Amino acid sequence: MTAAPALPDLPEDDQLFLLLRQLDAAPEASQRETAAALGISLGSLNAQLRAATEAGLVKITDRKGPDRRQRFVYALTTRGAATKARLIDPFLARKYTEYAALHAELTGTPAGPTPIKYRSTLMLNNLAPIPELYVSYESAQKLKVEAADLVSWDLTPRQICDLELLMNGGFNPLKGFLSEEDYNGVVENMRTADGTLWPIPITLDVSEDFAANLTEGQDIALRDQEGVILATMTVTDNWVPNKSREAEKVFGADDDAHPAVNYLHNTAGKVYLGGPVTGIQQPVHYDFRARRDTPNEMRAFFRKMGWRRVVAFQTRNPLHRAHQELTFRAAKEAQANLLIHPVVGMTKPGDVDHFTRVRCYEAVLDKYPQSTTTMSLLNLAMRMAGPREAVWHGLIRANHGCTHFIVGRDHAGPGKNSAGEDFYGPYDAQDLFREYQDEIGIEMVDFKHMVYVQERAQYEPNDEIEDKDNVTILNISGTELRRRLQEGLEIPEWFSFPEVVRELRRTKPPRSQQGFTVFFTGFSGSGKSTIANALMVKLMEMGGRPVTLLDGDIVRKNLSSELGFSKEHRDLNIKRIGYVASEITKNGGIAICAPIAPYAATRRHVREEIEQYGAFVEVHVATSIEECERRDRKGLYKLAREGKIKEFTGISDPYDVPQNPELSVETENVDVDNCAHQVILKLESMGLIAGQ
Repeated sequence: MTAAPALPDLPEDDQLFLLLRQLDAAPEASQRETAAALGISLGSLNAQLRAATEAGLVKITDRKGPDRRQRFVYALTTRGAATKARLIDPFLARKYTEYAALHAELTGTPAGPTPIKYRSTLMLNNLAPIPELYVSYESAQKLKVEAADLVSWDLTPRQICDLELLMNGGFNPLKGFLSEEDYNGVVENMRTADGTLWPIPITLDVSEDFAANLTEGQDIALRDQEGVILATMTVTDNWVPNKSREAEKVFGADDDAHPAVNYLHNTAGKVYLGGPVTGIQQPVHYDFRARRDTPNEMRAFFRKMGWRRVVAFQTRNPLHRAHQELTFRAAKEAQANLLIHPVVGMTKPGDVDHFTRVRCYEAVLDKYPQSTTTMSLLNLAMRMAGPREAVWHGLIRANHGCTHFIVGRDHAGPGKNSAGEDFYGPYDAQDLFREYQDEIGIEMVDFKHMVYVQERAQYEPNDEIEDKDNVTILNISGTELRRRLQEGLEIPEWFSFPEVVRELRRTKPPRSQQGFTVFFTGFSGSGKSTIANALMVKLMEMGGRPVTLLDGDIVRKNLSSELGFSKEHRDLNIKRIGYVASEITKNGGIAICAPIAPYAATRRHVREEIEQYGAFVEVHVATSIEECERRDRKGLYKLAREGKIKEFTGISDPYDVPQNPELSVETENVDVDNCAHQVILKLESMGLIAGQ
């Protein structure tokens, strides 16, 4: 039996990279032109093409036309594009070594500092382009057709943010989602397997069912939420992570009070995929398009303007006068130009939406000198990881061409943990950034806590005021600002710009004019629906805002009739209620919800969705299970005790008692009108309805 002929050997990495790069850049060039561009003979080119084609890196198709010298069209396959992206950094590193040796030979002096692994000095130069993961336009059109037949994953909003920054170089030197080995290194010591500094895991989390059908080396298409193919990915790793370990190491505690930890355990998929990414097209943004710049577009702008020193200011909040003074001082201290670089991807639940924030930024941008200041939007999904996040932000800004970065007090802190204490110390982020700033390639500018000195009518750093006992120091906290907005109180001009206040008031009118949701939860038969109906009537009697009742039984009949009572279906039912309530709240109405909602994680998900638009008032109808069973007119508890109803809350399925509801009402020996009145009084105390 004759053995199958061996595949031709692929060329060495550098030659393979040059071949793939040339075919990507000029897919329709003749073989003679391609060979000349590579500096090799036609025979060598044919051998390399045959090897690359049989290895699945290149696809060759016939080209119709009279010129027989141009009979073929070359296209990189998904795997070929990923291979080309993987070979860029090693190629540059070897070329740098050759350059350094030649420089030393010709000048007798070394070329400069040894580059960090796989990052040449060209990449660290804030004016030179950095690698992207996109293929050429011609190759992208061919890959779209090829990728249409691949198994595909519909990306979540956070994954779209991550993919965009992978593809455009914002996450350089990452070439895709982390492998398991890289992930473990990042979680444990902030370094990938090859020693590169990287503090935040960038992984593709998917469902168990999706991951179970994948094989190692399989290519998958990555689609946005409209089904558009943005990229392909070669799956090299498929594993179930230790999420508790990730939470402890990356976020400092396995505490669901941290928004990223809550996301990790209750939203993210159970399985992680890793592998290189090939970019086909960037996500489409219809808003503020002129303000969105890739790292290379920012570097080109700095190059055009002649900016060699650039200090970046990271923010997820509107800019007030203290921020302006802070950025002025930071630019002066660094002797640098200023980039205002706000995050417009996912931030902390409850933050001001990015549309309002960008309008605020644009309203005050003319307060800055145009010749030394610019603004660009960063589509980053923040993790609120404090110290690690500060290092991450520094790496991202270095990729955008910045040389300095303002690190704030409690930078990217998520607030309080379950014990009511801050997750991170106020200066932990600055301490960690300072430790790594040389390796990041960007210099830290400390955030100064600015306060207003009334007698001098100016902002000054709080720790530099020597005559504190003789002057009046004014400051308004974020909590106080929100209170003043909610209650329609004055916000003084020394604190913020009138243009900013106007924008905030447009989006956040006084609470008595905002939409809100009242969310009743409790056992079946606890009295939720009865109290909810009474509350609805009382609110409709007051008038002023439309009121909608989303009772559990009504929703089951009209919105979730196909769902059963498994945990998965219960969660889906509550999330549907939450979505409808969020839309009602967003449009200024009042939503009253009365499902059982047994699971705390799902209630929290609904709270976060609704609090983007208005208040969420959780009311625990705290009727005991014994009383609910005594009232049981439908006989459901009896059937559950007999095992005829499976997964019945309080009998065969758990109920997570709310730990910190806005209100808890007892219904035993209390009439319905009194219970509803308790809710009305709570709404009044929260400023959601005007006092009677």
